[in-house]
Order: sequence, then C-alpha cells, then structure tokens
Amino acid sequence: MFYEVEVKSHIRVSPELFNDDTNEAVIQQLNKQFEGFISKDFGFVIAVSSVVRVGDGVIIPGDGAAYYETTFKLFAYKPELQEVVLGKVLEITDFGAFINIGAVDGMVHVSQTMDDYVTFSKSNILTGRETKRSLKVGDKCRARIIALSFKDPANPKIGLTMRQHMLGSIKWIEEELKKKDVKKK
Repeated sequence: MFYEVEVKSHIRVSPELFNDDTNEAVIQQLNKQFEGFISKDFGFVIAVSSVVRVGDGVIIPGDGAAYYETTFKLFAYKPELQEVVLGKVLEITDFGAFINIGAVDGMVHVSQTMDDYVTFSKSNILTGRETKRSLKVGDKCRARIIALSFKDPANPKIGLTMRQHMLGSIKWIEEELKKKDVKKK
C-alpha cells in the first residue's frame, strides 16, 4: 500500500550549504538522507513530497553543521500481507520468478506460480504440464503477498503467490474471463 507519512526529525545541514536558502538546503539533505531508505515502519521510501515546517537551526560545537527541527512528508510503499499487487516478471529461475511490484521486487516460488506441475526450460520459461500455461520474462502478473521479512533491512524479502482464482499472468486471467463469457452465452 502507498502512503504519505508526516515525519518530524532533526535534519543536519552541512556547512557548505549555508549560502543556500535554508529550505532548499533542508530539502537537499532530506532527499540525500531518505533516497532508497528502507525500514520496517515506513517500508520503502520513494520520495520526499514536501516540507511542512523548518524550525530554527542549532549548531552543535565540534560538528560545525546546523541541525533544523523539520516536519516533512514522505511517499512510501509499505507492503502488507494479503495485499494483491500488479507486477512484471523480471527474471525466471529454476526455483521461481522475480516480479517487480513497483518500489520493490517480490519472489514467487515455483510451487506458487500455478495449480499444475511446473517445469523449467533452459529458455527461462515456467510451463504447466496439463494447462500448458507459461510464464516468461516481461509477462504482466497479478499476485498476492503471502510473506514479508525485514530481517535484513538492506535486503527485505517479499513472498508472492499466484495460485488463486484471478491471480497469475494477465493473459491467463483474460483467457479465464473469456471462457466464462462464452459459457454465459
């Protein structure tokens, strides 16, 4: 889920930015500090959206930089269990598929790709034995988040499944909808 989060913190502004406008210097430091920031609380920070308030600066002896109490807003993506996400297959391996779901990549284990016995070909394609459905790099997919781990904050893990109704490759879903439409007629 995407969120806009309001945060209050002391932001360190280096002495080389003292000639700049204070608000611009604070924004520059915020972008540098929060670019690529990942935490269990915020999720994946995408961008600093705005600065609400910049307080008076304080210089700490021995540091030389100014610290400003700042209130600002961040755009963040925080994945949630059971959330349905759209993504694009980036890589296929013999153990599953890596799918980009926007701000981060998730992994679908081969056992979670479809309700069928799945084989891996040397051309990096996962294929169902009975359904003949295939999953390859570049396919757009719908999946559900079934596991989250922020154990290593620099490399969080997201587990996905596509083994439920209306999940999987968008092509599969469209085929299923066409079959339903034909049965109704």
